[in-house]
Amino acid sequence: PAGSGGAGRCPRPETALPQDGKRPTGVAPCQRNRVGQNPAPMRLGLLSTAADSYSTRRLAEAARSLGHEPYILDTLRIELEVGARIGLRYRGLPCPEFDALLPRIGPSISRYGLAAVRHFEAAGVPCINGSEAIASSRDKLRALQKLCAAGLPVPETAFVREREQLRPTIERLGGPPVILKLLEGTQGVGVILAESLAAAEATVEALHQARQAVLVQRFIHHSRGRDIRAFVIGGRLFAAMRREAKADEFRSNIHRGAAARPLELDPRQRQLAERAAQVLGLGVAGVDLLEGPDGPLINEVNSSPGLEGIETASGRDVAAAVVRELESLRPAPTPLTRAT
Repeated sequence: PAGSGGAGRCPRPETALPQDGKRPTGVAPCQRNRVGQNPAPMRLGLLSTAADSYSTRRLAEAARSLGHEPYILDTLRIELEVGARIGLRYRGLPCPEFDALLPRIGPSISRYGLAAVRHFEAAGVPCINGSEAIASSRDKLRALQKLCAAGLPVPETAFVREREQLRPTIERLGGPPVILKLLEGTQGVGVILAESLAAAEATVEALHQARQAVLVQRFIHHSRGRDIRAFVIGGRLFAAMRREAKADEFRSNIHRGAAARPLELDPRQRQLAERAAQVLGLGVAGVDLLEGPDGPLINEVNSSPGLEGIETASGRDVAAAVVRELESLRPAPTPLTRAT
């Protein structure tokens, strides 16, 4: 892509830049397709601050198995430049040119990570999840606003700033217990079950003093300690699992010890999962569904869903499906025209 820093020097597949900055032996530049040829190898950028995590390793393995060149870049080591052109450097050297990008941006680096994704977009690199889609899904209130505006069912939720608003708000939500959520967070971090009005008021006050914005959400008793994770790729449901929390835990996140088992979604659940990813503009999404008394509700949508739980539970190769979706981002070859 124009302006991404030039080819010539690039990180080895799955590693940081070598000290001399030279292209590793045997790694050739990616060639575009000619009409009628099999797909050429793609140079795929994986943005991740956790190169050794299960998800990042599996994505790199899947890319290699499908004949592509995966490059894992620590998002925080990417340097963004503007001036005469859009420039990108990695550890001080020109960033390689990628055919497609898979960003895995955690909440702790949202601001810089989103800036990096925007920079790649400005340089013309196709991203499976764009910066606006990541930003919308990362902000829990913004995501719920977009889903609600699209007519999709979500848990009743309120965003209040003043302490005197909290008690009447909780009463409108059916009274305690209620769920308190930070605007950003994954893996159950920043999600609190307040069993009483006093507990809710004390928690919200403490979070406000720490300059944290808090959502107040109706507690869905039917889903206490369990939910559904639907993995949507390219707008279609690929795999799903039911997650059930440990006995002493109300959050059903795998990272908090929840058990998972495969699940076949019914047509309504499938429709909601696929529509949620579409509304937020995500090519890859983990859609979390709650089972309410009147049907399923979309609780959250994750733009960097983990692969270990879903692959273990479903037995499906989710990583390979993600890479195949990256392949679809390759620009279509220009048809050859016959001279007359």
